[in-house]
Amino acid sequence: MAGQERENFYDVVVIGGGPAGLTAALYLARARYRVVVVEKERFGGQITITSEIVNYPGVEKTSGTALTESMRRQAQSFGAEFLLAEAEGLELDGEIKTVRTSKGELQCFGILLAAGAHPRMVGFAGEEAFRGRGVAYCATCDGEFFTGKDVFVVGGGFAAAEESVFLTKYARSVTILIREDDFTCAKATADAARNHQNITVQTNVVVEEVTGDTFLRRIRYRNLKTGEVSEYKAPEGENLGVFVFAGYEPATELVRGIAELNPQGYVVTDRNQQTSRRGLYAAGDICVKNLRQVVTAVGDGALAATELERYAAELQAKTGIRPVQPVTRLPKESKERRENQPKEEDGLFSEEILEQLNTVFAKMERPLLLKLFLDNQPVSLELKRYMETLERLTEKISVEITEAGPEDEAPCVQVCLKENGESTGLAFHGVPGGHEFTSFILGLYNASGPGQALEPEIQEAVKEICSPVSLKIIVSLSCTMCPELVTAAQKIAAQSPWVTAHVYDFNHFPNLKDQYQVMSVPCLVFNGKPHFGKKNIRQLLELIQTEA
Repeated sequence: MAGQERENFYDVVVIGGGPAGLTAALYLARARYRVVVVEKERFGGQITITSEIVNYPGVEKTSGTALTESMRRQAQSFGAEFLLAEAEGLELDGEIKTVRTSKGELQCFGILLAAGAHPRMVGFAGEEAFRGRGVAYCATCDGEFFTGKDVFVVGGGFAAAEESVFLTKYARSVTILIREDDFTCAKATADAARNHQNITVQTNVVVEEVTGDTFLRRIRYRNLKTGEVSEYKAPEGENLGVFVFAGYEPATELVRGIAELNPQGYVVTDRNQQTSRRGLYAAGDICVKNLRQVVTAVGDGALAATELERYAAELQAKTGIRPVQPVTRLPKESKERRENQPKEEDGLFSEEILEQLNTVFAKMERPLLLKLFLDNQPVSLELKRYMETLERLTEKISVEITEAGPEDEAPCVQVCLKENGESTGLAFHGVPGGHEFTSFILGLYNASGPGQALEPEIQEAVKEICSPVSLKIIVSLSCTMCPELVTAAQKIAAQSPWVTAHVYDFNHFPNLKDQYQVMSVPCLVFNGKPHFGKKNIRQLLELIQTEA
């Protein structure tokens, strides 16, 4: 059968943008197969919360963010496509598969599930009640809340050992509580924690309860061998932190009842990463395996991609369908390009980010006015430089500077329509850098139109909002879990005149931390009540409908 190209069709859809998914995308695109990576939060996966990686072969020292961002750029240079959306369902019958996402349906020959895993709760008394007020699951996101405090770490694996060392940058002391006789990770990793002067290790213990008032004040734990119960109470006027690193739960919701899982919920695959369903492969932390590290995820992704190449080629020949081949965009250095690079952006935006910004700016329909409310703090000058740089990059953005009053909570950038100066309901207090840069740019795109597509039921739910809704989101620029909530709130605010979404970098607004007893981010303040943890747009709308 003669092959016929189809534009809206992929050889492979990869679900999950961590190391396994990014590696598979690189291999597939380089082999001239069309592939799209669907990621619901942030490309890079769980490893992006790791500040230091020293055991990835060939790379002496790097961060999780830097390593996975280089993987993403490399895959993109060979033509891999990327979609920030949530995979919501699979249709696997027949030779043409369908992946239903929050931004529409994708059709393909093969699917690679590389959705990873998320932190597991232990279940001790008080864990849920004090989540966000002392109980935390991400040292990178929440470690600085516990500067000068005493911290307990629950767990004995890689994450517990590595993150305990990281927490010593902030905490006065770190006590590791391990259920087993010893650490369960590599000796070198364990020794780094065991031999640290500010870390104490206790083995054969389990946490029974944490208690407190508005903050976490006490922890009680029991020795499994002796039965002895110990209790630690924070010094008068202080609070303490409990970081839980007790393993992960695989993100296998999509394939429960579809593919074989083991009793712990991990996907069962053969030696070529194929699941029990033909055309469905799995790679990375979501699979049954003995070691969950970046290097094994990369290996899984490469092997699965190689098998999917054969599978896609077989179905291309059988069906006559040939997806449009990826466009290779390998970086090319030239004297002319270097000379024409805007000098103002040196050190602020990389060449890759500038290309992405230009793509977004080209799609924006209505010009925006960024109103800056500044004071005499150094961070105000930083915000001014940031926004004026964006202004120089496109005619779609103008900047207006105003001296701030106390009510403006400076420094602040308020997103308005240029045509009439009216606020779109979006604002950022601080400087939208780090993990919040992408969500800020998406906010501009959504405010100017056409914005990211919303499913009909989501659009209807937004239209039903008919009374004022004020959303305050307290974030840290180092937090990988904050952008999903920020993006969801900004999408709603951009669509509804009743909703405002103001984002605050807590480092510059410590009064909010005290006012709402915030010890974890993201924190959504709605109707004066704090809600902790990431939320997608459906969960946020449900909260608004319930409590408005």
